[in-house]
Amino acid sequence: MSAAEPARGVVRDFVIAIDGPAASGKSSTARRVAERLGIHHADSGVLYRAATLARQRAGGAPPWPEDSVLGATREVTFVLSPGETSWAVRVKGSSVDDELHSPVVSGLVSHVAQMPRVRSWVNEQMRWFAARGPLVVDGRDMGTAVFPDARLKIFLDAHPTVRARRRSLQQLDRLPSVEELAAETERLTRRDEKDATQTRRAPDAIVIDTTHLTQDEQVAQIAALAKGVR
Repeated sequence: MSAAEPARGVVRDFVIAIDGPAASGKSSTARRVAERLGIHHADSGVLYRAATLARQRAGGAPPWPEDSVLGATREVTFVLSPGETSWAVRVKGSSVDDELHSPVVSGLVSHVAQMPRVRSWVNEQMRWFAARGPLVVDGRDMGTAVFPDARLKIFLDAHPTVRARRRSLQQLDRLPSVEELAAETERLTRRDEKDATQTRRAPDAIVIDTTHLTQDEQVAQIAALAKGVR
């Protein structure tokens, strides 16, 4: 089944909104849910990172004025390749997957994500994706500000230490040391505080604590919930 041919019985305005704090596994889980259901996936975090990268490439030391970041978003485009479910982000027409999660971008993206007009730009793009067919979205504010009428709202969460271990494994490709894990836990705790206003849980969201769940179990739970609300 191609990305352009959603699973039978899924209506065009069908949206699954997955929210949660940093490193809660939103993006990887959302991508696999989309693949399992045969529908599209869009990650708002990638758009914030793309805006940050585009502005960083333009030069000049941060903090940047909001106008300049918003201007840099003109360099960001999106591609959905045949057979794929996730929209890929391009900056000046080139793939930037390896750069989006660089330490530089990771250190600046929270500042960019708090800019009101940049947030509006990201939310507009997410709604543009949804207008093109059934969609799994993940990020922050997805079930509150962006898709308040989403058919299914999920809030993924996990203990900060567990989230820190998962992120460290992803970044280091090995188990972190005690010191590395403590440092990453502290970074995530500070990030949670900074992102608090953008990580609100929708009142009607279903909370899934992934502290003791495998990703396969998370995907299975959300896919089963999705089939129940079609």
